[in-house]
Amino acid sequence: MQDLGRPGYAHLGISASGAADALSLRAGNLLVGNAEGAAALEMTLLGGAFEFESGALVALTGADFDASIPLWQTVEVKAGGQVRCGHARSGARCYLCVAGGILTPLVLGSASTHLLTSLGGFEGRALKRGDVLPVGSVNGKVSRRTASPPAPHPAVRVTALRECAELCEPAWQVAENSDRMGLRLRGPMLAASAGHMLTEGVPLGAVQVPPDGQPIILFVEHQTTGGYPKIANVISADFHAVGQLRPRGQVRFEAVSLDAALALLRRQEEWLHALV
Repeated sequence: MQDLGRPGYAHLGISASGAADALSLRAGNLLVGNAEGAAALEMTLLGGAFEFESGALVALTGADFDASIPLWQTVEVKAGGQVRCGHARSGARCYLCVAGGILTPLVLGSASTHLLTSLGGFEGRALKRGDVLPVGSVNGKVSRRTASPPAPHPAVRVTALRECAELCEPAWQVAENSDRMGLRLRGPMLAASAGHMLTEGVPLGAVQVPPDGQPIILFVEHQTTGGYPKIANVISADFHAVGQLRPRGQVRFEAVSLDAALALLRRQEEWLHALV
C-alpha cells in the first residue's frame, strides 16, 4: 500500500516514504477519477492476482508488467473478475489504482507502508494471499481515459553541488542490495571526503559518496540525517525514473541547471494534469 507519503515529520526522524514512482501513482489515480494522492498498490518486479468482489474501474501504470489488462488506461472489472500481474519486462514498479481508492487507517496522515518499522499500510506489511482490502465509494460516473506514459530520458538529471564530471561520465550499475532507502551504485571510485562531516539533514534524491567511493541515491525511505558528502541531487522531475531503476540495471547522470530543473518539473505537471 502506498500513497504520496507522510512529509513533515523529518524532525522526528520519520521519512516521508510513499510511492517509489509517485508520478505513475498520481497518473493512475487521475485515470480512474481519484484524487491523485489516493492509496494504491505498489508492485516491485513481480505482481500478483487481485480479485474484486464487486465491479470496479481500475488502472495499471508504471513499468511494463506482464499483465492481464492493458497498462495506462482505465479498465472495467466485473464482480468476481481478476487483475493479474506477472513480472516486470522493463522498469521496476507498477501501480494498481482503483476508483474510490483503497481504504486503510491513516498513520500520521498517510496510508503508505514503511516496511522497516511496520508503519502504515495494511498491518504495516507487504500484502499476502488472502488479504481483503476495502475500496471507497465512487461519486458519479467516471469516464474512461487512456494516457501515454512519459517519454523516458536516457539519463537521470541532477543539479550538482560541485563539478560532477566523475559522476556524469560513466555508466553506473544498480547494486542488488538497493532498496527503498537508497540505491547503491557500482562503478569507478569517486573521491570521498577525507575527514568526518557533521550529521545534517538530507533530502530525497541526494547523491551521497561514502568512504568506499561508490555513490548512493537517497530514496523515499531514506534516513532523515546523514554525514556523507553530497555531490548532487536528482531533480524532482526525475524522481519517478529513479523509482523504475532495477537491480543490475544501468544508469547515467546528466547535470542541469536549477532553471532547467524547474522547467522540466512544470512540463511534467502540465502533462499530468492534462489527464484530468
